[in-house]
Amino acid sequence: MPPLNFMKTEISHLPEKKQRELARIQEILFEEFDLAKGNGQKVHIQKGRILKIVLFGSYARGDWVDEAGKTAKGYQSDFDLLIVVNFKQLTDMATYWYKAEDRIIRDRAVKTPIGLIVHSLGEVNDKLALGQYFFTDIIRDGVALYELAGHRFVDPKPLNAKQAYETANEYFEEWFLASQNNMKTFQYCIREEMWKKAAFELHQTVESLYACFLLVQTNYSPSTHNVRRLRSLVEAKDERFRDIWPDEDRFQRRSFELLKEAYVKARYSKHYKITEEELTWLGERAETLAALVKTACEERLKKLKAKVR
Repeated sequence: MPPLNFMKTEISHLPEKKQRELARIQEILFEEFDLAKGNGQKVHIQKGRILKIVLFGSYARGDWVDEAGKTAKGYQSDFDLLIVVNFKQLTDMATYWYKAEDRIIRDRAVKTPIGLIVHSLGEVNDKLALGQYFFTDIIRDGVALYELAGHRFVDPKPLNAKQAYETANEYFEEWFLASQNNMKTFQYCIREEMWKKAAFELHQTVESLYACFLLVQTNYSPSTHNVRRLRSLVEAKDERFRDIWPDEDRFQRRSFELLKEAYVKARYSKHYKITEEELTWLGERAETLAALVKTACEERLKKLKAKVR
């Protein structure tokens, strides 16, 4: 592996239209970050900086899929972007990044879905030092679209085989059990016709399942309740998951949107409505998701255990 402070910087492997989209995304990120900081008096606001913007995942590696409008499934890879800032306080999505994300989604010049994760340089370096594969892969395969000089990543210290297996196994036991407990509560709420509470518990089930997969596979899951973002990361990692949520008609698309919104709206909005039919369909899909997560995690654990001597 080359020294990690010398990341790749070329995106010439991407079509020109994708390069233009990424340039536009960067413009919006810097503009909205400056607006979000405003005239704050705290040090982390006054001296806040974007240190790096790193493209990772399929568009960085060159194996992206863009079938939007071409096939029935229409799978489309996201632009996966790691934003690195100089203070941990600046990683708060709700304060500094949600407007940028929303503006990018609505910008007519950007046709590709995006997924943002934001961490401080200290956080990323701590994770590299702990051997988190997710960040090691980003630094190895990613492309630095922007870098402020003088802020390097540390070299990773990979886990040994025993540590890797034990860590992944602990994650599986904790998060898969959590998902099953949420599913039991969901089923109780269905029996009691508590539709909004059922929607929230199902959201928590799906969130836990996706986090379980990511933690076992990569030793990292982003701190987010956005199941659309978690879904995208998982589907990019294992294409078997792309069949979990069919979106062939309005009912299926609406049902997933209701699931995505349930973390907040099912608890706090009097306007949130979901039907028993929608919950039943979502519950069936979540059961399918759980079975696949279990299979994929057990496959990963078997491979890790085989390396332990």
